[in-house]
Amino acid sequence: MNLRFRKGTEKDVPLILSFIKELAIYEKMIDSVTATEETLRETIFNQGYADVFFAVVDDKEVGFALYFYNYSTFYGKPGLYLEDIFIKEPFRNQGIGKKMFKELAKIAQEKGCCKIQWWCLNWNQPSIDFYLKLGAIAQDKWTVFKLDEVGINHLAKGAM
Repeated sequence: MNLRFRKGTEKDVPLILSFIKELAIYEKMIDSVTATEETLRETIFNQGYADVFFAVVDDKEVGFALYFYNYSTFYGKPGLYLEDIFIKEPFRNQGIGKKMFKELAKIAQEKGCCKIQWWCLNWNQPSIDFYLKLGAIAQDKWTVFKLDEVGINHLAKGAM
């Protein structure tokens, strides 16, 4: 297998959106996808909120990772947050995921990151098992909270 990684560019916006939709189908959340090519182009490439790379086998993109940086006040250093990682089904269980995480680790090292974090759905046992084999530690001491756009708008208007 001829595997390589390449950084996403603005011309890849349709491909990025297609990977996001494939991931959403896998996660049974396709109805939650409201991203468009225009919003991805603006937020990733014009505003620089995230970075993307692709796993490429024989000149075909078979996986992608989308990530951005956060900050740890406890460590006083940046962290890398992996928003999405996805490998097309025919290419799973071939070591590509491990190599993608290795690439993420290299990026994190280059940026001086103190950690790489991501979420995984509780029902996704194959992924959980994979992450544990990588040496990841499940964060069971924390509860994830979220304000969606409705909640943000509600709170910003002063309603509580």
